[in-house]
Amino acid sequence: MAVNKAVTICSMTGDHWTSVNTIYQAGIDTGHATFESSAPATWDTWRQHRFDDSNLVALDGDVVLGWASLAPTSDRCVYAGVAEVSVYVAPQAQGRGVGRQLLAALIERSEARNIWTLQAGIFPENLASLALHKALGFETVGVRRRLGKMRHGPLAGRWRDVLSLERRSARVGIN
Repeated sequence: MAVNKAVTICSMTGDHWTSVNTIYQAGIDTGHATFESSAPATWDTWRQHRFDDSNLVALDGDVVLGWASLAPTSDRCVYAGVAEVSVYVAPQAQGRGVGRQLLAALIERSEARNIWTLQAGIFPENLASLALHKALGFETVGVRRRLGKMRHGPLAGRWRDVLSLERRSARVGIN
């Protein structure tokens, strides 16, 4: 896999929303990215459930190639150091190392934010996402069998398993 050296990773802003939303919807449409059936209608709605300082985009010039974000897993204070990761890459940018660069930057951002555990829920059929996460230190910790039924896309009506992956920081939360 050739890594695109022209990619710049930076904080996501509202100016990126249209592209982020399009990339998210493309992932949704595959049926292998999420149970969601549509992307949020607005930037403000999307941001409600994510950490503002941990939303990233990969840019080639001013073209958004992908995005990554962190979301809290719980409101309870004992889970303050645990977050869920999301990584989406535009179809035309897949296979160029964009997802790897985004996830690596997100891991750095999470540790700067004092997050000690990152979680990901991935459909077993999403081999590229599984390989990406495992390459960056995520481990499969379980299978949630028949977790939900798809309401859209090519797998509509099918119950889906979700693999639970996590990555424990070697720098944060070790004491």
